[in-house]
Amino acid sequence: MSEKEKKQAGGAEEEKFLDGALFAKMAKSGAAHLRANADEVNNLNVFPVPDGDTGDNMSMTIESGVEAMKKVETINLAEVMAAMSKGMLLGARGNSGVILSQFFSGMAKGFESNDKADPYAVAEALEAGVKQAYSSVLTPTEGTILTVAREAVEFAVSRLDENSTIKSLFSDLTDEMQASLRRTPELLEVLRESSVVDSGGAGLLYIMEGFNKVLLGDDTYSDYQGERGRSKGPANIDLSKFNEDSEMDYGYCTELLLQLTRKKTDPESFDVAVIQDFLRTVGDSIVSFRDGNVVKVHVHTLTPDRVLEFCLRYGEFLTVKIENMSVQHNETIRDSAPPAAPAKPSDGKRKKFATVAVCMGPGIEDTFRSIGVDEIIRGGQTKNPSAEDFIAAFDRLNAEHIFVLPNNGNIIMAAKQAASIYRKAEITVIESKDLGQGYIAAAYIDFEAESPEDAVAASLEAMETVTTGSVSEAIRDANMNGVKISLGDSVGIVGKNIVTSRPSRLEAAEALADHILGGPEKAILTIFRGKDAGTEECGSLEKYIEEKYPDIEMYVIDGGQEIYPYILVAE
Repeated sequence: MSEKEKKQAGGAEEEKFLDGALFAKMAKSGAAHLRANADEVNNLNVFPVPDGDTGDNMSMTIESGVEAMKKVETINLAEVMAAMSKGMLLGARGNSGVILSQFFSGMAKGFESNDKADPYAVAEALEAGVKQAYSSVLTPTEGTILTVAREAVEFAVSRLDENSTIKSLFSDLTDEMQASLRRTPELLEVLRESSVVDSGGAGLLYIMEGFNKVLLGDDTYSDYQGERGRSKGPANIDLSKFNEDSEMDYGYCTELLLQLTRKKTDPESFDVAVIQDFLRTVGDSIVSFRDGNVVKVHVHTLTPDRVLEFCLRYGEFLTVKIENMSVQHNETIRDSAPPAAPAKPSDGKRKKFATVAVCMGPGIEDTFRSIGVDEIIRGGQTKNPSAEDFIAAFDRLNAEHIFVLPNNGNIIMAAKQAASIYRKAEITVIESKDLGQGYIAAAYIDFEAESPEDAVAASLEAMETVTTGSVSEAIRDANMNGVKISLGDSVGIVGKNIVTSRPSRLEAAEALADHILGGPEKAILTIFRGKDAGTEECGSLEKYIEEKYPDIEMYVIDGGQEIYPYILVAE
């Protein structure tokens, strides 16, 4: 056999099997292709307002998997998939991101006994992925990412025969995914009304197109390092905030990755609680956990040298970052994954109950703290926290039972995924779908109750009495629920419906107030004023409501939130 014939035969053999090395290249390309098109996926937002984030959520989810996969030095398919699945489960953001992570988790389970897989084994893993993705949703909705995944896998599996290759399988999968995505508006009226296809399905298609690029020999994304791993350069720090006359008030944000080494300790038996207990003596806002034989540490401390010295007893540093928090204080948060707000100082005693809430805006955060919330995760629409962000928040609380307020329908699944992973405390996710529900639920938690069920009983009842509305700007023309919307209008949103569209923000806020207060009887109205709403304009809104609804008890809070200049909560 000639060298050319040998290469051709070898290439044909390679096409018959998927191993860990090939899958790693495909996953990297899939993540890169989605990232390159994330804005387009974001813009497939049903509501014509600037809060679409599906592309970013799915990108960060798969990028978390790719980062985890890089740490595995093997071509064993089962091991590579297990690492990627774990990374995605922890990094999952938003409903589409969680479903995506569950799809790949199902695939990983399908590959558990495979060091490499032929097309039939890959097909079985894809079917397992679809099954787990569906099971992760309480009430699956057709016309979404679930449908696109299921129909594509069913079609690709039906085309298998003795001549099938990995390339032909993924080609069939991608072709049907495109066709299924085009059909999603036929299954969901809200997509048809908005003239868009399903954003989650589009994100999945971009991932699979990236997979196919590798199989077709396209190395477009061979140098892609991922958004998470890419150096962003030095931050724009205002050094005038700390000079020769300053005193250290906030300490140092100290983060490190510690590789446990056999020369210094026994990695297999090492208990990370040793480091956690020490960190409690020198700082707060503590996060410390191990992934294999690597320990991650985050702490706010006045003595970072002591942290480094202590950790060096057990291994060597992979990365170290120390930042002066006095310089950072009040700087704009730029990261896609919002860091958690500092927890209340702990007295070391284990609490019976504690509460975590997701919210964004300094005034809103302060409000939630004032009604008893122990830990804030900064996030919300367009900035969905990951399952790992929740786990880190749980770790910062020394409590037997933790209540979680996601305060956004697109965050509930990530919160539940984190709860299913966590083992150090019992977790109850109170399914608050908006800021208003979370605000009321937090105020009604009974911390003196005997059981978690009793503690949240009043909260669950109170949530049913709340109506939350928000005002935002339209980014395209649309016609929804009989409401004609023009680009640049201000729209009023209640739940999943746009209820009004007006030329000015004040007019939209007034019409939204009429919609909320003109329905079932309400007694109290809280207005959270966003960063883009001026005091004079807000004063005009207050005056309008006072004159038209004199019996309403009204409160105005300077929330400082983005995207929504006004959030109205009526109870």
